Amino acid sequence: MPAPATAPPRRSPLLITAVILGIALGIFLLAAGLWTEKLWFDSTGFTSVFATQLFTRVALFVVGALAVGGLVVVSMTIAFRSRPPHRRRGASALLDRYRDALEHNAQAAFLVPAVLLGVMAGLSTASQAMPVLAWLNRTTSGVTEPTFGLDVTFFMLELPVWRMAVSLLMSGLAFGFVAAAAVHFIVGNLASTRESGGFATRAATVHLSVMGAAILVLYGAQSLLDRYNLVLDQGTLFTGLHFTDDAARMNARLVIAVISFIVAALFLVNIAWRRPAVPGAGVALMLVSSLILGMIYPMIIQAIQVHPNEPDREKDYIAAHMEATKRAYGIAEAEIKEYAAVTHVSPGQLKEDAAALPGIRLMDPQVIGATYEQLQQVRGYYSFPEALDIDRYLIDGQETDVVVAARELNLDRIPDRNWNNLHTVYTHGHGFASAYGNRRQGNGEPVWITRDIPPVGKIEESQSRIYFGERSTNFAIVGRLEGQPPIELDTPGGAEGGGEQYNQYDGAGGVPMGNILGRLLYAARFADVNLLLSDRVNENSKILYDRTPKQRVEKVAPWLTVDRNLYPAIVDGRLVWIVDAYTTSATYPNSQRVVLSQATSDTQNVALGQQLDQPINYMRNSVKAVVDAYDGTVDLYAWDETDPLLATYAKVFPGTVKPRAEISPDLLEHLRYPEDLFKVQRELLGRYHVTDPHTWYNGPDQWEVPIDPVQSNERLKEASYYLSIKWPGDDETIFSQTAVFVPKDRQNLTAYLAVNADAAHPDYGKLRILRMSGTQQIDGPGQTQNAITQNPEVAAKLLPYTQTRGSASIKYGNLLTLPMGNGLLYVEPIYTERSGNAGAYPALTFVVVRFGEHIGIGNTLQEALDLVFKGDAGGSTGEAPVDGTPGPTPEVPSNTPNTPEVGEAAAVAAMQRAEEAFTAAEAALRAGDLATYQAKTNEAKTALTEALKAMGR
Repeated sequence: MPAPATAPPRRSPLLITAVILGIALGIFLLAAGLWTEKLWFDSTGFTSVFATQLFTRVALFVVGALAVGGLVVVSMTIAFRSRPPHRRRGASALLDRYRDALEHNAQAAFLVPAVLLGVMAGLSTASQAMPVLAWLNRTTSGVTEPTFGLDVTFFMLELPVWRMAVSLLMSGLAFGFVAAAAVHFIVGNLASTRESGGFATRAATVHLSVMGAAILVLYGAQSLLDRYNLVLDQGTLFTGLHFTDDAARMNARLVIAVISFIVAALFLVNIAWRRPAVPGAGVALMLVSSLILGMIYPMIIQAIQVHPNEPDREKDYIAAHMEATKRAYGIAEAEIKEYAAVTHVSPGQLKEDAAALPGIRLMDPQVIGATYEQLQQVRGYYSFPEALDIDRYLIDGQETDVVVAARELNLDRIPDRNWNNLHTVYTHGHGFASAYGNRRQGNGEPVWITRDIPPVGKIEESQSRIYFGERSTNFAIVGRLEGQPPIELDTPGGAEGGGEQYNQYDGAGGVPMGNILGRLLYAARFADVNLLLSDRVNENSKILYDRTPKQRVEKVAPWLTVDRNLYPAIVDGRLVWIVDAYTTSATYPNSQRVVLSQATSDTQNVALGQQLDQPINYMRNSVKAVVDAYDGTVDLYAWDETDPLLATYAKVFPGTVKPRAEISPDLLEHLRYPEDLFKVQRELLGRYHVTDPHTWYNGPDQWEVPIDPVQSNERLKEASYYLSIKWPGDDETIFSQTAVFVPKDRQNLTAYLAVNADAAHPDYGKLRILRMSGTQQIDGPGQTQNAITQNPEVAAKLLPYTQTRGSASIKYGNLLTLPMGNGLLYVEPIYTERSGNAGAYPALTFVVVRFGEHIGIGNTLQEALDLVFKGDAGGSTGEAPVDGTPGPTPEVPSNTPNTPEVGEAAAVAAMQRAEEAFTAAEAALRAGDLATYQAKTNEAKTALTEALKAMGR
């Protein structure tokens, strides 16, 4: 008897409901994220950026899905419909079951792999929205690549899209070919052994031959495109075309393309011949030819022709590579001047550079962040960044280098971190603090230009609240109903009775979200049910999110790479953030490729973090962006208007980038040369400052950035510095960004680099290099730092802080290098800080100067300079005189009968004698009494020796 039929298992209604609800929830969350993103772009005025990207991604997803999924399902359908009318059974029971399953579930069998492959291809293609948009709106540069005679933008904007298109079609055809072959085999159109009908039916032969021919045609097209890639590939010496590429690989790829076209023709001929061995042999021949022509032949050329004569064979290619690299990174016009730096000193030596002396920066923005924190924090929930910034302001009619910082909220320090405090009360920071870069108070603290809450000082701030800042990482709810009191904490004081003062946000920023739909959408976006339940969310409420300036610029201009170091400025009375942004490419022909994170890495990584870990070989500071700290408005200004990438993306997103002419005069005064671009250029100039290909190849004049001498334990490169310098031969001081070089694997100074960083200056962006004479060694930063720390006068000044069991320690500031007095002047501030004190902060205590082998240390820069230049530096620094030793003083341990304490007390007494003798020597030097100066100096050195001996050294 046949077995009774079993009823199909019943599906659980609960499971079905759960699946439906899960799908509905997923769709809702996706829609909520998409719509709230659209609302954010609406609030910034960049809706077109959102719409353009969205539509392009959707279109590319459809194209990618159809190109792969469509080809797969069409190929499988054609194969299935060409199945023979009568099936042969018995060859394989497993194959028979597959055939039965396929005939009963053909649509599912075709759609499942097609949909999976199509979705993956669609997602991959959609991620290429920006390159495709750039290709559609491409703008030429007018610069021709010499090998192919094409504009360089072909390689930056067109070639990547053509390669993507060919790769997409090849993937679709390859997957379709495999899927079609599998279906043909299952339905009996293909056989594993030759039977009466042969290995394949005519339908299978026609179908697979056409697909194979199409794949080979695309493979040939890819080989032709690979020829253009030779000027982009990383070779044995550099990025770009080498001799072997030109002599062997270029023609080899052409031949491989021709062979693939011939084999494609064999596949089509096979439709009539029905001899699969013929196209199969053609494929084998093509693979062998690819191996020989693409690998073995170039290896032979490289070994026989190039290696024995590499400098001569590669000379022309190195020259083209050097020219392209210099153009791509904007260093082609770098001006190099031989500089025979003197090392001797004489009175009045700095007379010609006297105008630059008041601009020497003593306040190190990498050190005094803690000083700002302690003296201008006001309340514990405010904070300043670890590394401060340098800007210029007109103070009392004089352009002045200023150390600036914004007082932002530190969410980790809010007294009670409940939801209402985090999102409705502590919504913003307040104020802009600034101090002179070249002045100090008698106690070593900065001389403030603006300070306190609300800000007071010489820089007018009409709006200094910070709703959008570097620390604004959470969302804030603002807005109250009419008649309700404000609840946003504004200032710790200022209200009646001296209590806190509150503010109600009235800026243009933020997204209205007071209705129930808005609350529901944002509750879904942030996974926060309080947005639905809190009474503080009302019909007038707006939500501020994605508030950091970096986030906002990157979202409204996704084609830009943002500099790590954005900085606050007061522009037309308002606190704004200035953000430098770059257009970059990794496909500029023949230009050297570098990794952005590595090229910009130095000691600032600790405070700023690393740049993107992406390869580039073209970089332009094409845009200056400004983000208003109060309402979050983003303004993008075209800066390098010759950049073809800027012109291209300005067409992609019309109206989003304002012309350079619209930059206000006040804003222009605060724009500066960007750090990350300068650091990349600095990295490239280490090798690409030369002009002769043989010199480049042999490498006798390679430079490198020295290790930071102050933080040498970190083994990180020295940072670049903003300061005002007077270039040898110039009549004026210029706000610049500077760096130094040492020879590769050496520590002596070989070159000094500076760029005009003043955006309002006609020579803005001009790179200038002083190359040291090869006949006389000039100490580099590491050697200078070592000489400073080993100097007896410096040691005597610092010994109370370094050798006693006192309560203060020392911190070395940035070691600045300045071209002065026909030589190079090193200036280093030294700070002291009390130890074991929660409120401790660095205070400027000493300034040390070195010129040649001469070192001077004083309480002021003027004092140190006069010591080095025999009593008269030749100019005034403009500093106020400082009486005594400023800064925290170490506690001298009491004298006890214990032997170690006695030795320490003796050391302290000797140090005091040394200090008194040095003070007397300095006074004698200022009075011009050189005999007394020498006698007192010798007396101080003797006392210092006694102190060191007492300490067992």
